[in-house]
Amino acid sequence: MKKLQNSLYLTRDNLYAHKEREAIVIKQENETLLKLPIHSISNIYCFGQTRVSPGLMAHCAENDVNLAYFDLFGRYQARMVGRKSGNVLLRRAQYRASDNAQLEIARNIIAAKIQNCRGLLQRQLRNHGQNATIAQVVTKLKFSVEQTKQANSLDKLRGVEGDAAAQYFSVFQQLIKAGLREKFVFSRRTRRPPRDAVNAMLSLVYSVIGQDVSGALHAVGLDPQVGFLHADRPGRDSLAQDILEELRAYLADRLVLSLINRQQIKITDFENEVSGAVKMKDDARKVLFAALQQRKQESIVHPFLNEKVEIGLLPHIQAMLLARHLRGDLQHYPPFLAK
Repeated sequence: MKKLQNSLYLTRDNLYAHKEREAIVIKQENETLLKLPIHSISNIYCFGQTRVSPGLMAHCAENDVNLAYFDLFGRYQARMVGRKSGNVLLRRAQYRASDNAQLEIARNIIAAKIQNCRGLLQRQLRNHGQNATIAQVVTKLKFSVEQTKQANSLDKLRGVEGDAAAQYFSVFQQLIKAGLREKFVFSRRTRRPPRDAVNAMLSLVYSVIGQDVSGALHAVGLDPQVGFLHADRPGRDSLAQDILEELRAYLADRLVLSLINRQQIKITDFENEVSGAVKMKDDARKVLFAALQQRKQESIVHPFLNEKVEIGLLPHIQAMLLARHLRGDLQHYPPFLAK
């Protein structure tokens, strides 16, 4: 099994990262801010105007370290990809499945996504008592899961997914503690740009986890751009976005809600841009990324493998299971279904 390593988040503007023998050195102007062993890092995420030396880029390419760039809003900009791993037979099988068997895989992914959203709402009811509105959405999402089995086209499946997402996010603010709802106002999911603090956090975490998934798919030899649910589009890692759907509620949404409800993130940690976009301040991003890294180190029993694994390995495990299905080792692709 792959060993979970750390992710390095460079969130300040005008940082310079370079390789010095067997260490990564982070500088700002002439001041050394951080020095850490290079082989302990599996992901480097750069936000804003961060520079990376050619030597460190070469190391990332040679050692499958995921190096990705984001703007200060958390929007993905680019990533560096090294030598292609895996074999061409696996990728050919992926392309054939994308043309001929995409509906079956997409159904499994969306059914798991909706069930994981439903599970998060059920968890809220167990922990905080009955809420008629949330209970009603839980019932509707159960029906949505059944609808995924009957969808006979991708368009119909996307319609089911869109309706389920709208239902789920219609009660999302009720998952925030009562005393904080007036500050963290959330009415609907907005992107490009996010229009409120909750959306700003969701977009940032989705973007980072999406890059984790892209790196995992690349590592097992799959093409992150050729998916089954999301349509092919130049510059988009459609397959990574597919797998991300399974992980959104369990890994991202729960993290965002926990940070708000525990008041680790406050409304003063955000600022409004002239464009109407809302972004997190530097110190708040550090809190979020530290919490995400801690969450990745927690262990669960994987529902399909029935083995204890670290949460941070979920993108790698799902990429591996998808590769096994495409090779013919598994009859169906088993999406991540949180218990």
